[in-house]
Amino acid sequence: MAKLWGGRFEKDTDAAVNSFNSSIAFDSRLYREDIEGSIAHAAMLGERGVIDACEAKTLVSGLKQLLNDIESGAAGFSEDAEDIHMNVETLLTQRLGETGKRLHTARSRNDQVALDFRLHIIRAIPGLIGNIKGLQRVLVELAEKHLETVMPGYTHLQRAQPITLAHHLMAWCEMLRRDVTRLEDARARMDELPLGAGALAGTTYPIDREGVARELKFSRVTYNSLDSVSDRDFAVETLAALAVVMTHLSRMAEEVILWCSYEFGFAELDDAYSTGSSIMPQKKNPDVAELVRGKTGRVYGSLTALLTVMKGLPLAYNKDMQEDKEPVFDAIDTVNMCLAVFAPMVQTLTFKPDVMYKAASRGFLNATDAADYLVKKGMPFRDAYTVVGKLVNRCIKDGLTLEALPPGELRQASELFGGDFYDAVELRNCVSRRGAGGGPAKESVLLHINAIKEFIEG
Repeated sequence: MAKLWGGRFEKDTDAAVNSFNSSIAFDSRLYREDIEGSIAHAAMLGERGVIDACEAKTLVSGLKQLLNDIESGAAGFSEDAEDIHMNVETLLTQRLGETGKRLHTARSRNDQVALDFRLHIIRAIPGLIGNIKGLQRVLVELAEKHLETVMPGYTHLQRAQPITLAHHLMAWCEMLRRDVTRLEDARARMDELPLGAGALAGTTYPIDREGVARELKFSRVTYNSLDSVSDRDFAVETLAALAVVMTHLSRMAEEVILWCSYEFGFAELDDAYSTGSSIMPQKKNPDVAELVRGKTGRVYGSLTALLTVMKGLPLAYNKDMQEDKEPVFDAIDTVNMCLAVFAPMVQTLTFKPDVMYKAASRGFLNATDAADYLVKKGMPFRDAYTVVGKLVNRCIKDGLTLEALPPGELRQASELFGGDFYDAVELRNCVSRRGAGGGPAKESVLLHINAIKEFIEG
């Protein structure tokens, strides 16, 4: 097949180079964006008199038919045509003859691919956001069921203070909220039409970039032709946002794995979202959570790959940038796949409130509340901290809890201890008193739940 760019060449491209150079194997997924961009471009050329209006209509009609044929399987792609742009133009020219050759007037593959890639990511982001919000809905529903399920909160993976399961689940929700806003921010920044930048220096034709932008639903046009064709930070930013999504999913997955272990026993996975062992009959393995955790590295790799591709490139377009699409496509696919399986896995978890409460009752999670009790009686916090620390040490030696210490022994430690101490360190009271904004008290968590519900529907 003769190359559309082959005018100054006397020899055919080596077969190995042809295969090495071709990107149609992966950029074929941009066919819709490429054709829709070409339709807007062709219509504009006709409206501005750059090409004959009748030929422009023929191009638009031919492109629409080609789109239908690609989607029905009636038209296919060739490696010889290199990429999606050349494949579309070649197929169109085969059908329309000389008229098809007019499509590429006033544009380059450089601004074409910048357009197609932006459009593809812009259109992928709502689906990603929808899947993230789907997981948020699951978490909110579970949180509403566990507003009073007391469990240990941890620092350093050591039991620290009592919280509720609802509060913990809503922490995950908050991470996901920021993930959504990062993707929204990335989408807003890439909402610029690069078409019209040409290869790097614009065009001499009287094109209407703003009109094409409106047709393709871009908010504005890019300001600099060099930047338009050499910029891929919109793809890098998308990958960075997706890497953070996977960070959060991985952390959630790790906690699900821990909670479902015999050592914790806080929850049990549904049979539909776990697997067994080929040799150990008793095993119930959290493979879904582990795979999500593992695939995080894959998305990190996509981000690192594109950053590495871009880091040393002079302006404007370089062939290195052909390596921009596969990492983005793979990351989008991976994140969507992980979200699709993670949400029902969490939704079908069976939580064990009694086990959680028992864990919270061991490990002196109410020690801070004991110190706060003394502070409210007038003792400086650092002194209260020391008093309670000594009591904890005493309890550890004798296998006691703070609430099991007799009143006389408490008063030996400080005369400020009274009969109301035991009520002050009861776990549910410890949680309910933490009503400051963002805390684990029921009223505070309900406010958070309502805020996330509004966010999901917004």
